[in-house]
Amino acid sequence: MAEKSKILVIGGTGYIGKFIVEASAKLGHPTFAFGDIHDHESLVKAITQVDVVISTVAALQVPDQVKIIVAIKEAGNVKRFVPSEFGTDVDRTHAVEPAASIFGLKAKIRRATEAEEIPYTYIVSNGFAGYFLPTLGQPNAQVPPRDKVVILGDGNPKEAPPPMNLILALCHSALVKGDATNFEIEASFAVEASEIYPEVKYIMVDQFLDKFA
Repeated sequence: MAEKSKILVIGGTGYIGKFIVEASAKLGHPTFAFGDIHDHESLVKAITQVDVVISTVAALQVPDQVKIIVAIKEAGNVKRFVPSEFGTDVDRTHAVEPAASIFGLKAKIRRATEAEEIPYTYIVSNGFAGYFLPTLGQPNAQVPPRDKVVILGDGNPKEAPPPMNLILALCHSALVKGDATNFEIEASFAVEASEIYPEVKYIMVDQFLDKFA
């Protein structure tokens, strides 16, 4: 049996990170979590002990991932770096502000990773269906609406205060511009997840929504 890769998850206690840590450990990988990316010496020390670095830092820390890139380059042993993405393909988006700026920061991290010739994987998960579908896509909803569903966009755009402006910009990218489906996945730049993990059971949106019928 091939030796399991050692995994370092940066931001391993966060919303996404905790699930990645759990999944990595369940798959038998020696898994480590790291917090303060501003502690360069400790970061380099942690990286030298692993094969793969997965960043799950929150949106506000996305630009700080340059510190991870510098540390990976200094360590010189990492076989794969996965920067914090887990959303739209930021190289193929038509987002408006403020989402455009956030996507732009992620794109800069991509370019920095590539410039340092670090082996990488960008995970494009688009919107997590299990997050949006239970509320039928209603911004800020906590449970499925029972009386009515608001279809975003009536041709009369209005300004919205934060954080609703970001939520609406993300919805505009996905639902109006179709940024999750407006390109074909080609072997030259990507691979569809179901081809890598055929053992995972996938369901269609209509199947997911049957539970609400």
